[in-house]
Amino acid sequence: MTDTPAIPAGPTGADFPDYPMPRATGCPFDPPPSLRQLEAEAPVSKVRWWDGSTPWLVTRYDDQRVLLANQRVSSDTSNPQFPSFSAGYKKMHERGRSFVRMDDPEHARLRHMLTAWFTVKRVEAMRPGIQTIVDGLIDDLLAGPKPTDLVEAFALAVPSLVICEMLGAPYADHSFFQENVNLFNDRDADPEHGGQADQQLLGYIDRLIGARLTSPGDDLMSEVAGRVRAGELSREEAAQTGVLLLRGGHDTTANMIALGTLALLQYPDQLVILRETDDPAVIAGAVEELVRYLTIVQFGLPRVALEDIEAGGQVIRAGEGVLVPASIANRDAAVFPGPDRLDIGRDARGHIAFGFGVHQCLGQNLARVELQVVYGTLYRRIPTLKLATSLDQIPFKDNSLNYGVDELPVTW
Repeated sequence: MTDTPAIPAGPTGADFPDYPMPRATGCPFDPPPSLRQLEAEAPVSKVRWWDGSTPWLVTRYDDQRVLLANQRVSSDTSNPQFPSFSAGYKKMHERGRSFVRMDDPEHARLRHMLTAWFTVKRVEAMRPGIQTIVDGLIDDLLAGPKPTDLVEAFALAVPSLVICEMLGAPYADHSFFQENVNLFNDRDADPEHGGQADQQLLGYIDRLIGARLTSPGDDLMSEVAGRVRAGELSREEAAQTGVLLLRGGHDTTANMIALGTLALLQYPDQLVILRETDDPAVIAGAVEELVRYLTIVQFGLPRVALEDIEAGGQVIRAGEGVLVPASIANRDAAVFPGPDRLDIGRDARGHIAFGFGVHQCLGQNLARVELQVVYGTLYRRIPTLKLATSLDQIPFKDNSLNYGVDELPVTW
């Protein structure tokens, strides 16, 4: 009797490369070199995630768009194979979910209740008010001390004022929002502390909804409260929705304002174009290119396959996690020639920095208008704006869900 040959063991997490990070290795605006290497050599391949799991990493633009548009690829965080960003996020998803972490039809039902607030027509009507906010903050900058931190004095304030007005939340509470959002987004934070931050935000929004139930206004949270009163939303769904809007409404745009300014200061030939133009089309094109070039959602959109799916010559099996980092897809030279150069004359409208498919960013129209007003105003009104320190002294958010800078010392 012969011995039965041993069956070779399958690959384990130790056999796969770590997920590429941090972002600010080399040029602080470029994806990590190891991510570039995977794109070139193994564009669809498994990586080792923070918890030892091995989701698929999909790097190329065309493959990402196909997957993000595929209903067989799920955003549902209740799936045990879903690749959560961190231990804190995993615990948060166990407690409750906003609609962006659901699939249709629940996702569509909850999202549809908000879409009227974020149409192009509605956010364009907000443009004069946003312009007033930006001009007032620049007045304060010019009247204040030099140097100053552009993050604290301007980048955080613009979207915070806008989203607070939209939600009906007092701007006086913005420090509370920012502190808890930062803790929530920090992948290094203790999961308990991140959970506490999430609960603090949920409690705040729930109290705001309670106030709007008895005393409604014309703000978005009053409409959400009205849906609760009508039985269309549970109180928990309403609070989760409000926290999502609060987090997304100021953190991402604030990071784009500061990081975009820093990038333009490194590309003075591009900055001078923005500084000297009053052409709305040029400014709008610059926003699309800056959003493409910087792509601040830096750890990839997480998904899980519901069925076997082919991508880039590989078969992703049902139940396997997937990570889709738009930061590398938006540098795909087959789609964006010379992708590592910031070129505000480029037609960058095909970028997927706001996602793609049914889960693409609900607030992208508002973000575009805010950035158009900021980029079209700040450098024209402060034409001598410059860094007050060297680039290597700027603290980058290497391990936050949204890339950016913690502070940006500037002078003029």
